[in-house]
Amino acid sequence: MRPVSYSMGMSADGYVVGPDGFDWAVPDDEVFQHHTDEIREVGVHLLGRKLHHTMLYWETAEEDPELDDANRTWARLWKALPKVVLSSTLTEVEGTNTRLSTVGLEAEIRRLREEPGEGVIAIGGATLAAAAAGLGLIDEYRILIYPVLVGGGLPYFAHDLRRVELELLETRTFA
Repeated sequence: MRPVSYSMGMSADGYVVGPDGFDWAVPDDEVFQHHTDEIREVGVHLLGRKLHHTMLYWETAEEDPELDDANRTWARLWKALPKVVLSSTLTEVEGTNTRLSTVGLEAEIRRLREEPGEGVIAIGGATLAAAAAGLGLIDEYRILIYPVLVGGGLPYFAHDLRRVELELLETRTFA
C-alpha cells in the first residue's frame, strides 16, 4: 500500500502562508534541488483548488526562454506527474495529467492506495492536508522549516488536530 506524504515549507512559528503571503519561502538552489529530488519519489499528487491554480504556472513554464535548467527539469517532472484536484467548487480542471476527483478525499486516497503504482501519494496544500490529517490519512510529514517568524496565517498543522505521536526519521540542514 502506497504511503501518503505531506511535504511543505513552514515558518519557524508553524505557518505555510503568513499574513503577507509566503515570499519568505522562496527556495535557494539547494532547497529547489531538494524539492526536485522529492517530486521524483511521487506517484500521484493531490492538490486543493488554490494550490492547483498556483501550480498551473508550470504547465507553460518551459516556454519561457529565460527559464534555467533546474526550473525546466521541475516543469517536465511536474507536467508528467499524475495530479488529482479535490475541490467542492470546481467543475473542471486544467493541466497535463490532471483530473478532478468526484469521490472526496477519503475515498480518493483509499482508491489510490489500492491501485497498483509506484511512488508516494503526495498531498499539497495546508487546507487539504489538514482535512487528510483529521481523517488520520497522512503517513509521513516532510517539513522544511524556514528561519522566519511570520506571526500568523495558514498553519502547517491544523489547530484542531488530535494528538499524533511522530517519529523523527531524518534531519537535514540547508545552507
